[in-house]
Amino acid sequence: MTNPTSTTPASPAPSGTRAGRREWTALGVLMLPLLLVSMDVSVLYFAIPSISADLEPSGTQQLWIFDIYGFVLAGLLMTMGSLGDRVGRRRLLLFGAAAFGAASLVAAYADSAETLIAARAVLGIGGATLMPSTMAIVRTMFTDPGQRAKAIGLWSGVMTGGIALGSVLSGVLVQYFWWGSVFLVNLPAMALLLVLGPFLLPESKNPEPGRFDLLSVPLSMAAVLPVIYGLKEIPSEGWHLEYVLSVAVGLVFAALFVHRQRTTASPLISPALFRGRGFAPAVVLNLIAALAMMGSAFFTTQYLQSVLGKSAMEAALWSLLPSVLIGVAAPVAAVLVQRGVNRATVVAAGFAVAAAGYGLLALAGTDSLWLVLAGAGVLASGIVTVMSQMTDLGLSSAPVEKAGAASSLLETGQEFGGALGMAALGSIGTAVYRHDIPAGAPDAAHETLGGALAVAGQLPGRAGDALAAAAREAFTSGMQAAAVAGALILVAAGVLAALTLRSVRVRDDIEAVQREEALV
Repeated sequence: MTNPTSTTPASPAPSGTRAGRREWTALGVLMLPLLLVSMDVSVLYFAIPSISADLEPSGTQQLWIFDIYGFVLAGLLMTMGSLGDRVGRRRLLLFGAAAFGAASLVAAYADSAETLIAARAVLGIGGATLMPSTMAIVRTMFTDPGQRAKAIGLWSGVMTGGIALGSVLSGVLVQYFWWGSVFLVNLPAMALLLVLGPFLLPESKNPEPGRFDLLSVPLSMAAVLPVIYGLKEIPSEGWHLEYVLSVAVGLVFAALFVHRQRTTASPLISPALFRGRGFAPAVVLNLIAALAMMGSAFFTTQYLQSVLGKSAMEAALWSLLPSVLIGVAAPVAAVLVQRGVNRATVVAAGFAVAAAGYGLLALAGTDSLWLVLAGAGVLASGIVTVMSQMTDLGLSSAPVEKAGAASSLLETGQEFGGALGMAALGSIGTAVYRHDIPAGAPDAAHETLGGALAVAGQLPGRAGDALAAAAREAFTSGMQAAAVAGALILVAAGVLAALTLRSVRVRDDIEAVQREEALV
């Protein structure tokens, strides 16, 4: 890996200084690894069948191949954000890029399921260093509020769009190459970052970071991972005791983690960040936005494939259409705020637009392709408006020396929100589905739409057609009910945003955090 101290480092711009060509070029370099990290969440969607045929993993191993990346990433975000504040964000970013590239190479040529699982775990570690580091460096490079808002809008759009693009890229690469190619695409971007990063990216860190609290690291992971795991399994498996207990155990460790942060002399995540009026609302509203986004994705992906009968590749290509609006929403929101529109108004409007998207989904029938795509697009544009503004507010409300910790909290909140959205809205949809499926249908048909279609395919003639039609109707009814619930949540979030953000002043928030840190 290129040694970040071997070149003359770029210095962070003084507060309020407008960024120039160098900073915008550096942002472009940062966007490539960010895009790939977000794509890796979904890049195995189409590669799993080929991997299964080649490596012959067990059912448990296949689940770990798919899930371990997201689990490790979510569990280490807070640790890596705080570590970057201490050792330097650029240094940690380059280390993460090297680890991500090396793990991608190992994953591409893995000859066993165990090797691929280990490589995916290291990819998660690399991703956990890259995500908060890129956001913190953006905070350092763009000190002018208007430019920072635009840069963070681009960051949010790339992050959201990458998840949608990952599945499509996976399908194309697997169709024309072999499954390992989905990992090799990471290498050029990481190499570019390692070569250009030391010249373009400024090094920054907390000048007085204090001792690194090692005990907080396992506590943070024990708080995050059981909750994410339980919430992830509940929509598909139901409210079984083991998943409820998993969430409960995670919440217990979360309480212990919070207690540790409030009592230790050098916390991993400073509680003072929440003293400002802007940071806590940013984390909460960002979490709700992620809840809405992932909650809708739980239904729309199944709708395209199982209700409309699209192939996996067709469904992935259709799902790209709503992403077009994502590229417009965040920059428009940034321009509105820059021109004097109150941030509270913009965010509340974003929630209202997203609620309207859910309203369109609530009107969908079993043959409503364009209505569902329109609803998903409207929803996504509203959510990205909220996320870009809340990310900007959260980072702006924190002192620059705490940028890594602040960004990691925002991203951890998004992980929680996404899992909660799938659990809460998914459970509503599943409950309606099971209520509406014909009472005399086989047990497998009562569990999921996929199970019902599999059973229907084994039944003769009209009996199979009738069961399939009833299951599609039941699933669509469940999606409609979940969409209504999602719309109500977003309307309430819009009201909350209007009430909590109207009087927020970023400069006051930073000063409040600094005063609190001085007292500690």
